[in-house]
Amino acid sequence: MKRFAALLMGLVLVAALVMPASAKDLVVAHDTNFMPFEFKGPDGKFTGFDIELWEALAKKVGITYTFQPMDFNGIIPGLQTGNVDVGIAGMTITPERAKVVLFSDGYYTSGLKILVREDEKAISKLEDLAGKVVAVKTGTSSVPFMKDFGKAKELKQFPNNDGMFFELLSRGVDAVVFDMPVVTAFATTAGKGKAKVVGPLYEGQKYGIGFAQGNETLVKQVNEALAQMRKDGSYAKLYEKWFGFAPKESDM
Repeated sequence: MKRFAALLMGLVLVAALVMPASAKDLVVAHDTNFMPFEFKGPDGKFTGFDIELWEALAKKVGITYTFQPMDFNGIIPGLQTGNVDVGIAGMTITPERAKVVLFSDGYYTSGLKILVREDEKAISKLEDLAGKVVAVKTGTSSVPFMKDFGKAKELKQFPNNDGMFFELLSRGVDAVVFDMPVVTAFATTAGKGKAKVVGPLYEGQKYGIGFAQGNETLVKQVNEALAQMRKDGSYAKLYEKWFGFAPKESDM
């Protein structure tokens, strides 16, 4: 009887070790403040385009998960160490990141825009940032972009959006360079009448869902579910809910 119990326990342990990622309760990391992709609603719960997109994808794939909010710059390291299984946080697919984590197909086309104070008249394009103090978000594509092309006098890095926006409005920086949907959302909501978006869209980029290495099967399942959402119209419906207009052709 003891031998049977020991054998049974061993089989359970082996099954747990070889269980595919899609059968586990996954830890899904997201940013703490990345409106309209993820942010705290009036009820104190996180909501947004990324949150609802993942909920829909997970339902289609049939997986269980727990959301884990964290600063954006901790998500890639979390995926690398295995502390989190999935990251959905407006994460740009880059060659550098793709070397250390797996990515889904792109689910949103973004890019970088410049945010300045409403009364700013001297800044309207990237070249105008030469010699200026510019806020960027730690760990995001805005950092290398500004280092390579911005020629700013100083780059101030912040772990969250609120820090960048507060610094701009309190005149601690001359401009913010960050993802188009986020700065646009700020300029039309909390920053209305105080800040404005200027210049063209820089660095057209695709957001992807990040996965820890070894989850190739899960990535394939999520990609298939994403394709189904695009086909059945549920992706477009979700997109319009959070952005107020139909998806761009590049997202369909």
